[in-house]
Amino acid sequence: MKKTIKTLLKSVRQYKKPSLITPIFMALEAFCECLIPFVMAKLIKSIDVEGIDSALAMQNILKYGAMLLGLAVCSMLTGAFAGKFAATASCGFARNLRHDLFYRVQKFSFANVDKFSTSSLVTRLTTDVTNVQQSYQMCLRIAIRVPLQFLFAIIMSFTINPRLAWIFLAVVPFLGLVIISIMRYVMPFFRRIFKKYDALNNSVQENVGGIRVVKSFVREDFEKKKFEKAAGEVRDDFTKAEKIMALNNPMMTFFINFASVLISAFAAYAIIDKTHWAAFDGFGKGELSALISYGIQMLSCLMMFSMIFVMLSMSLESARRIGEVLNEESDIVSPENGVKEVKDGSIRFENVSFKYSAKANHYALSDIDLEIKSGETVGVLGGTGSSKTTLIQLIPRLYDASEGNVFVGGVNVKEYDLETLRKEVSVVLQKNVLFSGTIKENLRWGDEKATDEDIVRVCKLAQADEFITAFPDGYDTYIEQGGTNVSGGQKQRLCIARALLRKPKVLILDDSTSAVDTKTDALIRHAFKMEIPDTTKIIIAQRIASVEHADKILVLEGGKIIACGNHTQLMETSDIYREIYDAQTKSRSTETEEENAQGGEA
Repeated sequence: MKKTIKTLLKSVRQYKKPSLITPIFMALEAFCECLIPFVMAKLIKSIDVEGIDSALAMQNILKYGAMLLGLAVCSMLTGAFAGKFAATASCGFARNLRHDLFYRVQKFSFANVDKFSTSSLVTRLTTDVTNVQQSYQMCLRIAIRVPLQFLFAIIMSFTINPRLAWIFLAVVPFLGLVIISIMRYVMPFFRRIFKKYDALNNSVQENVGGIRVVKSFVREDFEKKKFEKAAGEVRDDFTKAEKIMALNNPMMTFFINFASVLISAFAAYAIIDKTHWAAFDGFGKGELSALISYGIQMLSCLMMFSMIFVMLSMSLESARRIGEVLNEESDIVSPENGVKEVKDGSIRFENVSFKYSAKANHYALSDIDLEIKSGETVGVLGGTGSSKTTLIQLIPRLYDASEGNVFVGGVNVKEYDLETLRKEVSVVLQKNVLFSGTIKENLRWGDEKATDEDIVRVCKLAQADEFITAFPDGYDTYIEQGGTNVSGGQKQRLCIARALLRKPKVLILDDSTSAVDTKTDALIRHAFKMEIPDTTKIIIAQRIASVEHADKILVLEGGKIIACGNHTQLMETSDIYREIYDAQTKSRSTETEEENAQGGEA
């Protein structure tokens, strides 16, 4: 836990000054408040004298009253300044913490993200940071004030009467035992709660992200039940934890009130019968009032400490979860003095094997040996789960090979500067993602400095210009979050255009034309051949028609390349490729016959 706290405190940075000033003001506030009962006792004693002159009594009232007023104003001002600086420090700390978490996640490889899960990372960036922020502010204010005020109250109690002050100290070990016992039982509940928060966020994320699927399959009731179950589990654990923590305040109140009763009894008896209580000589109503006030202050201190305890119980688990992310090192990093230039688009796999986890029993890819010349067009075919996507993700180092080596431009990908490599290897992933903003803003993800002419050129290559210009706002059309106001085929073509705008040496299309018709697919491939002949193109597809004219076609099965060659060669040597071709050709012929028959009947 010490390492975690040390890691989190690095995010304080420019807010160290208000973080250090706050405790100073809190100490002053605590000191002022502890002097008030002492001065009040002096005031009561000065006027509780037999035969005192009214003028002298008024003089004492004004003198001590002025002192009390000054202490009250000083307490108010120091408290206000402490609140101001604490708010600045805690909000700034939370801002830096979110910044550091977000930047750390941006450096993660796919394997790192898989380790935490998306919903868990969202919870850590939101709920967990908020818990830590509140605890940090509470520590700067209450955690500094409580021990100081408690200490000052004890000291002042001993100043007034040491024997009675020991009664307060006697109950402290019992209170400490109560707090430690409660914390011991509560912490396991909070660990479970935050894991269930992740499940709750995951449920919400899946539902909102897939709301169209939910509604089209009329699964709203099922999703509601799933959410209610996740929310109910969070509620149940929170209820159990709160029931245990609810014992905190009554136990503290009991012990402090018990101490106050003992002090009142002994003090009252001593005031009445001073002959038997020499140790209480000079002890009067003012001193008794001050001791009771200090007892109340101690009670309030312990009450505030219990609040800190409750908050810290929650935030310690949040801090641990945040620390896990901040201390997580990406397993894919740029080497020192990494290569800054990719010479060409040639690719070579040398005896490559890969598995997603070191603990995994089976390899996703096995014994891959492959060579692709710069400028070649390579098709990749295979059934679902044959690791087609895994294969291409090794090229831009989205994952690292578990065994063997991958070369791009004649250089091992592990020797490249990551930014350089990924700028030269554009990947249009299977899940096409557009961000909220105009079409131009989305396309300029490929090149921030691209001109309007560059944007139009790549859109024509991707067969997107026609539908874009049909929009009333053209290239300034606003894309909703996730691209929900464009079709799947339009989204794919925009993503292809975005990748082309980067002018990469290697272009990878991961089943990125599955939602476009065969005619548009053919036009896109023809444009690639004519306009970017020097770019290496790797096309993952389900349709043989999409890769039929490729220079080389790979057939994957079970994570292995079982056939490699051009269309003609594979038709002669690969039974699987021929079966796929015959099945797809027969399917297209049947569809054509049905269309012709329907036309004849009409």
